[in-house]
Amino acid sequence: MKRQIITIDETRCSGCGDCIPGCPEGALQVIDAKARLISDLFCDGLGACIGHCPTGAMKIESREAEPYDEKRVMQESIVPGGPNVIAAHLHHLIDHGQNDFVQQAIACLEELGIANPLESEITDNPASRQSHREHHHAPHNGGCPGSRVVDFSGKKHASAATVAPDSGVSIQSALRQWPIQLHLVSPQAPCYQGSDLLLAADCTAFAVGNFHSSFMHGKSLAIACPKLDSEINSYVDKLASMIDLSAINTITVAIMEVPCCGGLMSIVAEALRKASRKVPVKRIVIGLQGETLAEEWI
Repeated sequence: MKRQIITIDETRCSGCGDCIPGCPEGALQVIDAKARLISDLFCDGLGACIGHCPTGAMKIESREAEPYDEKRVMQESIVPGGPNVIAAHLHHLIDHGQNDFVQQAIACLEELGIANPLESEITDNPASRQSHREHHHAPHNGGCPGSRVVDFSGKKHASAATVAPDSGVSIQSALRQWPIQLHLVSPQAPCYQGSDLLLAADCTAFAVGNFHSSFMHGKSLAIACPKLDSEINSYVDKLASMIDLSAINTITVAIMEVPCCGGLMSIVAEALRKASRKVPVKRIVIGLQGETLAEEWI
């Protein structure tokens, strides 16, 4: 069957092993100083490992592969790790909407006579439940930080717009073109000719209250999600075309602090390797509450 699955560029893999904790399913091992996908059966194709790779050697591709086997993963990789690993794995599946796999995992636990560690969350008080979830969503436990539920409703946001919602004042948009989704844009559109490109992860504009005035002024825009978007290879080709044919001046990459967002930097790096021109690249990392955590030319 054809499905999404991890692929590893061995020429870029350093063998550091940072991706291993991000794959509780046990699909990855470091063998002969390189990370290897040891079994298609163990890879769920959700990409929790991608953001942990410091060299951008990992990506999701669509290819013929054996169907993911949740029961085998549970028996051979998850259950031997104990309750914390089981809970992290279940949260990982739940946060990605994999309800069928969740039911298969729970059925496997029942078959093996092992208690479901998430059942206790139903009776825990809210504070304990949130603490429990945050613990199991930590990267070293194999959860997905980008899917962790965090409530900011009780906090004041320093970056929030200061105009009252009922004031009738309209804040002007800095958007210069349409469309903006990277799959839809034409890399040779007039708006990109000789422009400074802002390549923003989808979530950044919703995290930063003054995103337009802070990041978009005077820039052409493209948005993408390195984790959830399909056919990522086409992004590399489009960006390479923007660099060579549209002669863009600079690329500013705005990403969230979650690990999976780092895949956008890997896409840009690959496009630069493919393009004949070289352009300066700035990386901006946005915190979950909209604060700028890092801003640097690389």
